[in-house]
Amino acid sequence: MAKAIYVLNGPNLNLLGTREPDRYGHVTLAELEMRCRETAHRLGFTTEFRQSNHEGAIVDAIQEAGAKAAAGIVLNPAGYTTTSVALLDAILAVRVPVVEVHITNIHARESFRRNSYISKAAMAVICGFGVEGYTLAIEGLARAGGGR
Repeated sequence: MAKAIYVLNGPNLNLLGTREPDRYGHVTLAELEMRCRETAHRLGFTTEFRQSNHEGAIVDAIQEAGAKAAAGIVLNPAGYTTTSVALLDAILAVRVPVVEVHITNIHARESFRRNSYISKAAMAVICGFGVEGYTLAIEGLARAGGGR
């Protein structure tokens, strides 16, 4: 049975494709999910794709990934990037490699966006490649061993 890669999305990513398309692009969350599933499938993995505007739901998904020995987690923490010790602690509590993904280059934006709690526990960070960063993260997890 193929191992799963969890793709977790934080607040406001449900508006992908319509929210600030000049910054975040025109790809919808449903289209992004399809791209992630196709990439993971091509590499021999399944996906658990989730989005929540609620921090606790994302913590629950990280813990679930740990309990199910997922191959990895692709996490776009969005607005929780700079505020969530709870997400950091959840990542540290599970033995699952995490790739932090941001659609935009957070280092080229407002200064408050540059301090990521998630980066402190992530094996890698991808930012600025648009939604392509998600597929790059899945490919990176697969190449890094992906829990196999």
